Order: sequence, then C-alpha cells, then structure tokens
Amino acid sequence: MYKVNEIFETIQGEGNYTGTPSIFLRLQGCPVGCSWCDTKHTWDIHPDLLIQLGDTTQKKADSDHWANTDAKGICELFRERGYRARHVVITGGEPCMYDLNPLCELLHQQGFSTQIETSGTFEILAPDTTWVTVSPKVNMKGGYPVLTSCLERANEIKHPVAMEKHVEELKELLQSINTSGKYIYLQPISQKAKATKLAIEACMANNWRLSVQVHKYLGIN
Repeated sequence: MYKVNEIFETIQGEGNYTGTPSIFLRLQGCPVGCSWCDTKHTWDIHPDLLIQLGDTTQKKADSDHWANTDAKGICELFRERGYRARHVVITGGEPCMYDLNPLCELLHQQGFSTQIETSGTFEILAPDTTWVTVSPKVNMKGGYPVLTSCLERANEIKHPVAMEKHVEELKELLQSINTSGKYIYLQPISQKAKATKLAIEACMANNWRLSVQVHKYLGIN
C-alpha cells in the first residue's frame, strides 16, 4: 500500500526531464529532515488525516492529509482523471520508504515511463527501467547517511547547493562511484542569486549541469 499526499499533472521543471509533461505522485512520509525542504507537510503520517484517494487530486494548498491505496488504485485514478502525460514522477516525502516495484511495473505495463526523486537515504526498490534521480541529502537532522548503492543506481545526481561546502560534499560523494554515463546537476537552493552564481561557477569548473527549477520561475506546480 502507498500513502499518497497529492497527485497532479504538470511540466517537470528539474533535471534531465525538464519540460516533459508529467504526472506527479507525491507520497507521504519522510524522516530525513532537510531544513530547507519545501514539502514539510509530507513528513509525518497522522492516522486522523486520512482522506479518499480522489481528494488528493483536488488540493488547492499544501496539506498533510493523505490517502491509502495500491498500485491498481493509482492507475485507475489516472484513467478517471483523463491525464494526458505519459511520464510519472514519484516523489515525496521520501518515496523510497516504499517498495516501488509493483507500482512502476504496473505503470510500465500501461505505457507510462517512471521517474523516482529520492534523497538517496533508503534503498531503491524499483525496476531497472525506472529513471532514478538522487538528490543526496548530507548530514540532515534525521541522521540518515546517503547510501553508495543509491548513488550507483542513479541515472542523474542532482545536488542542492547554497554554499561552497555543498559543492565539496558532492565531490566527496562522487569519489565513491563510477560517474560514467550519469548526469550530474547542481541546483541552487530557493533560486537565491548567490547560490545560483555559485552553482554556475561550479558547473563550469567541473563540467556538471545546472538545474534551475523551471516550474518555480514559471509559477506552476
């Protein structure tokens, strides 16, 4: 069973799939504790905030209400809502708290491509054909280490940066893996000018890529 915070259709604004029409499936629950997290409403799972799955597509503002369902229920809801996008982004919260194999396999059978956005602090249980975006969260309040196995599995590593130490953290993480064939992105935290300037300079120096959260500049979800 999956605990779903919200489902919505939009344009992916980050990383390699930037510009791709996508269905976002946001799962509830995350113990990592990032101080700058913009989805803190997904952290806790309160039993008294359980809602119907269909209500997760009607949210007008962030809330910590959630629905409980299985892979079949999610796919049926996609059909009911008439979503046109064929790419599904599974995010959170921390989606890798769940076994995502049943969900991704069913989505693939129905013609969708899948992508997971994870902090890299939980083992990734998903098909080989699922695109994995690891946004490594280092030394966060929850105390969860970034797993080497997650970095190795990643198709892209998208690291949030605000200061030089974040660039150094990424370099240290990359030393433990073979980065051949992986996309390495820096993403300025909260689109701040200083963070953006640092990210651009570091991308130029290391031949990495820049991810700028296009959806926030456009004012869409």
